Amino acid sequence: MGLSCIIKTLIQIILYKHDIKMPELPEVETTRLGILPHVQGQCIRRVCIREPRLRWAIPADFAEQVQDCCISDVQRRGKYLLLPCRSPRQVGHILIHLGMSGSLRVLETYALPQKHEHLDVHLSNGCLLRYKDPRRFGCVLWVEGDPWQHRLLADLGPEPLSADFTGAYLHERAQHKQSAVKNLIMDSHIVVGVGNIYASESLFLAGIHPQRAAGRIALARYERLANAIQQVLQAAIVQGGTTLRDFYNGAGEPGYFQQSLNVYGRTGLACPQCQAPIRQVTLGQRSSYYCPQCQH
Repeated sequence: MGLSCIIKTLIQIILYKHDIKMPELPEVETTRLGILPHVQGQCIRRVCIREPRLRWAIPADFAEQVQDCCISDVQRRGKYLLLPCRSPRQVGHILIHLGMSGSLRVLETYALPQKHEHLDVHLSNGCLLRYKDPRRFGCVLWVEGDPWQHRLLADLGPEPLSADFTGAYLHERAQHKQSAVKNLIMDSHIVVGVGNIYASESLFLAGIHPQRAAGRIALARYERLANAIQQVLQAAIVQGGTTLRDFYNGAGEPGYFQQSLNVYGRTGLACPQCQAPIRQVTLGQRSSYYCPQCQH
């Protein structure tokens, strides 16, 4: 087994042991919407990097590269944020991933940085964009050229809230697969941004058991699942994401979708539809939750 495989396995064991909740698509989209009004159209006056050693190190010339660049937008691809930047001398994108427990906050007045707050981007409107990452598993990179062809983005599947994501698409990608359907919809090469929490909730809404073999599910059921994924994600975005341990949005506020969870984290509690006790099973070294009567 290569070193990269060993490291990946160790990370999965740690995630399972501590049940760490990563920012998922709704949390990242909530962050995007939260910071957009404060950074769009602003120019970067300076960057302060306190800790460059993230999952991929912040480039040594990052501060110099983005100096005086103006931010035209805040985009999202899966769980990545992209800030298109332009200056008289160059065009590029700031590529950000929040890792396991990272966050981006907009501060309208300067405050002394706290522990794990690794980077500040000072803007022309007097605000600063502050990046926090306690476990340092995120990234802040400068990307030149087409960002969609960057190695971190090029092989990602379709966005779950796009027209490209349908039940027919899922059914086609599932053909001849014996792996669990929950693993299928959590594969970023199949569809981006459907993490553990929302996968469990979507399968419950669609009435599909998380352990059912992906290749043995009919098209009609995949159509229900695609609709359920979109419904769950949209509801989570409206409610600001899910706060289980670490997530706060761009304004430093918690999300509230946790109050709407039907099965996730509710082992032994009554199913909201049939009152049967919610069960828990481990799939891909992650906890999965389901109702034994409503999901089959």
